[in-house]
Amino acid sequence: MPVAVRTRSGGRRGRRTAVPYVFLTPAVALFVLTFLLPIGYAVYLSLRKVQVSGLGLGRGSRTEVFAGLANYRAALADPTLLTGALRVFGYGALLVPVMLGLALLFALLLDRPRVGLQRVSRVAIFLPYAVPAVIASLLWGFLYLPATSPLNDALGWLGGPQPDLLGTGTVFYAVVNIALWGGVGFNMIVLFTALRAIPAELYESARIDGCSELQIAWRIKIPLLVPALVMTTVFTMIATLQVFSEPMTLRPLTNSISSTWTPLMKIYRDAFATDDRYAAAATSVIVALVTLVLSFGFLRLVQRRAFGQER
Repeated sequence: MPVAVRTRSGGRRGRRTAVPYVFLTPAVALFVLTFLLPIGYAVYLSLRKVQVSGLGLGRGSRTEVFAGLANYRAALADPTLLTGALRVFGYGALLVPVMLGLALLFALLLDRPRVGLQRVSRVAIFLPYAVPAVIASLLWGFLYLPATSPLNDALGWLGGPQPDLLGTGTVFYAVVNIALWGGVGFNMIVLFTALRAIPAELYESARIDGCSELQIAWRIKIPLLVPALVMTTVFTMIATLQVFSEPMTLRPLTNSISSTWTPLMKIYRDAFATDDRYAAAATSVIVALVTLVLSFGFLRLVQRRAFGQER
């Protein structure tokens, strides 16, 4: 009789142990199908190439063979990829600090006590993030076009110069402005939520000690926002390295944006315009590795500094 009891209890314990894995199965399957398999297929394609025999006509004249690292060497030797990568790094160097600085400023202003129209202001700042990047780029594109821009009309009415915002020297800043307009609201909400989690007793103690709102923001709020700032910085860096929608949407409106203006635009051209999916796969893997290295390196740098300060 005790043996039977132990057997039943062991079976129940086994079923209870298996329950979490049963609930995790759909998520794991979705992760494998939508994340791991596409990555594996991209790596597989990056190691292949098409070998043409004869004139390339007829069945069997074009066969897929193993290429090793040839596609990677060709991608790294392509000057358009290097030019696009340097442009994206400059884009990120300008966009990331400005975006996070404005998001932090708006979050601190909205977190002040007795701020009027706080909810309306919060929604108004966040609302541009809800607009898809393609639609936002189209809206800004028509605002940039000299023939349809109300800014040029106003400057012309005032007798001032009418700049070409989609020209060679200004289109870079036009793309930065679109990303800035759409991304500040998201980061502001993240930082504002983190501010709301800070105990109010800290602020009250600081005010009793005679601290002004500026001193409270500088000495209490910003230091406690460091984890949220690190998270938003990583997200913004990843989005910056993958910039595609804004310049791709503006490209039909100007001759200043080439088909390889960013690395992702080059990947799109190789995959769908020149039908070289193997080169596109190799470039995709390179971009993914660079994004991983930069994000992981930034996190390691932050962790080392935090560990050094604790010591």
